Amino acid sequence: MNTFLLEIVTPERVVFSQQVDNVIVRGTEGEFGVMAGHVPLVTPLQVAPIIVKAGSNRTSIAVHGGFIEVQKEKAIILAESAELSQDIDVERARAAKERAERRLANRSSKDHVDHRRAELALQRAVTRINVSSKSKE
Repeated sequence: MNTFLLEIVTPERVVFSQQVDNVIVRGTEGEFGVMAGHVPLVTPLQVAPIIVKAGSNRTSIAVHGGFIEVQKEKAIILAESAELSQDIDVERARAAKERAERRLANRSSKDHVDHRRAELALQRAVTRINVSSKSKE
């Protein structure tokens, strides 16, 4: 099987850089996979786990927004933040999820900005928890 270089980069660091068989991401139009030789494209990403397959290894990575750029022999994910499963503090993610759920339950119709921030915080927390739990399967 042909491989390609996948790089996941945040403003702080390179989170992942490795030859892979394929990657599954969730763009704004839905979930799609990228393999070697994929047509070039650039598209925004949702807050969601991505799945990376390299040989018999399958890795989940929490990606919090950003873009994917697919080139002939390389794909680059420019993310606001990204975390490998072993880097996730699950208790912190659960606490963030509970805080966001409380804010959403007690929302004021006047505070649309805080409501949107709480929704995004909830999405990020759930993504972290899901990626962490998949690594234990």
